[in-house]
Amino acid sequence: MPNGLKKGWRDECGVFGVFLRNSAISNEAARDTYYGMYALQHRGQESAGIAVSDGREINLYKGMGLVSEVFTPELVQGLMGNIAVGHVRYSTTGSSHVINAQPLVFRYLRGMVALAHNGNLVNAVQLRNQLATFGSVFQSTSDTEIIVNLIARYGQDRLEDALVKCMLDIKGAYSLVVMTEDKLIGMRDPMAIRPLCLGASGDNHFLASESCALDTVGAKFVRDIRPGEVVVIDKDGVNSINTLATERTAHCIFEYIYLARPDSVIDGINVNRYRRLIGKQLARETNLDADIVIAVPDSGTSAALGYAEESGIRYEEGLIKNRYIGRTFIQPTQKMRDLGVRLKLNPVVEAVNGKRVIMVDDSIVRGTTSKQIVNMLREAGAAKVHMAVASPPTIQSCYYGIDTSHRDELIAAQMDVEGVRKFIGADSLHYLSMEGLYKSMKGDAASFCAACFDGSYPIPIEESAYMNHEKLQHLRGGC
Repeated sequence: MPNGLKKGWRDECGVFGVFLRNSAISNEAARDTYYGMYALQHRGQESAGIAVSDGREINLYKGMGLVSEVFTPELVQGLMGNIAVGHVRYSTTGSSHVINAQPLVFRYLRGMVALAHNGNLVNAVQLRNQLATFGSVFQSTSDTEIIVNLIARYGQDRLEDALVKCMLDIKGAYSLVVMTEDKLIGMRDPMAIRPLCLGASGDNHFLASESCALDTVGAKFVRDIRPGEVVVIDKDGVNSINTLATERTAHCIFEYIYLARPDSVIDGINVNRYRRLIGKQLARETNLDADIVIAVPDSGTSAALGYAEESGIRYEEGLIKNRYIGRTFIQPTQKMRDLGVRLKLNPVVEAVNGKRVIMVDDSIVRGTTSKQIVNMLREAGAAKVHMAVASPPTIQSCYYGIDTSHRDELIAAQMDVEGVRKFIGADSLHYLSMEGLYKSMKGDAASFCAACFDGSYPIPIEESAYMNHEKLQHLRGGC
């Protein structure tokens, strides 16, 4: 959720790429990338960048802030080229600096490269130490720079072959969009944890974290990039290198529950439809007696609508979100987060006063935000507040490219359901079951990563990641 309303779940970035077959040099690629990044703004609100190639060299502009804050129309107009790569980023505490903003642009043996990364390398600490031992120099704290150094290490190979070799070294979740002076490349990790898709408009091709960005620029969705696939787009068209595909996929289930935009389709699953279905399943599992169903906007809305439809209880807009609060209110202290909730959400007194309310949200992380919202509803006159959560209890941290709290800060890891209910002050609290989570999901449970709910990590986490969570956070995220 943009602007820090929900502290705890934040995807760390979105990536976008354009290859225009038209040889005429214009700002069209940069303009499409700008709009594509705008559509992916929910995936990162701290920095934004665009790199463009005119066939001879790569030019880059990036800065701190939202896409609309970093790029003026004049800036976009001046970014000339027929290939472009864009990136929006949210960083972890301590690494909020323009030097970590992406794309990263560098020169190596074969020329210039721009690289944008969504995900997280679980062996980042080990790789960084190994590379530094052999003389690599790092300017940022992003693990994306590790990939840059590995590409340079394999500089005698074509870029796509160097990327295949990188795939043997790096472990974790990653979707990459990479650009040279004359080609655009997409790459997805062998378990396809983070999303990446291919689109087309005539002879022009696009890469994006989510299909909603393709819709924004008028491109048609072609397909998702396959697990372990490297896609090369150049003047000859689209070519694919399939490598290192594993026996199973591990698509991030939280993309569907919260992170992705509802109008996106990821790996064959319509996000909005899935959220409606789990809302219906939640209603079947809870069977609550109430007057109205409301959502915590925006991520709880689809599930709340599904809940209302299944239960027959009327849906109302009980909480209104202020969409015009600036980024000034993103602060790391609990006091400022509490203020941020009241600035961004306000109860509709006429809707909730005297009513037994079912409040549907996507998750509970620390519990502090839920506690404040429950309190606001009571102050607005709600007779009862039942909280229904469209996911199971969050009991583990994510190491695959989502910024989550440490396990010690996850309320469901420290308390049972009754303890959480008492903390947030609700009259009742109901989580979706693990069985219910998968019941409406296309494919079997083994196709998804739900480690935040069950602790079953599909890619083994280096012991140091558990021993030194803060150090991993400092290097995480490519983004």
